[in-house]
Amino acid sequence: MLRLARTRGHTAGRDRAVAAFSRLGEHGACWLALGALLAAAEPARRRERARATAAVAFAYALNTAVKLVVRRPRPRLAGLPALVGTPTQLSFPSAHAATSACAARLFGPAVLPAALALPLSRLYLGVHYPSDVLAGALLGVLVAEAAR
Repeated sequence: MLRLARTRGHTAGRDRAVAAFSRLGEHGACWLALGALLAAAEPARRRERARATAAVAFAYALNTAVKLVVRRPRPRLAGLPALVGTPTQLSFPSAHAATSACAARLFGPAVLPAALALPLSRLYLGVHYPSDVLAGALLGVLVAEAAR
């Protein structure tokens, strides 16, 4: 599955666009920024939005802790190097998937397309195994449910 994601549909322009899009999810930054914007824009829901944003931050922190325990290295496919650099060489679970799933569950269905695309971008770029993405998404959903 990873080899398929790394070899199908690639062009230089698409690779640059996916890499730029994927950077938005580093450290959950896009979701933390969105949470802050929603809290500011919706005074009646400020407390709820702040809790949701804190849950996304917690999902990221918990994901990082799991990575440090598991210590799974990033994928290495012969002849197919990763298309972007990463903050660490640890792969499992995917923080993009964890924060995206948590955000989708707590911020609502309007963010679902981006919440699905961000983790998939990590497969396209060759920096995560599919199981990393699935585990990260599960972690994010569990954190979101606990936050609710």
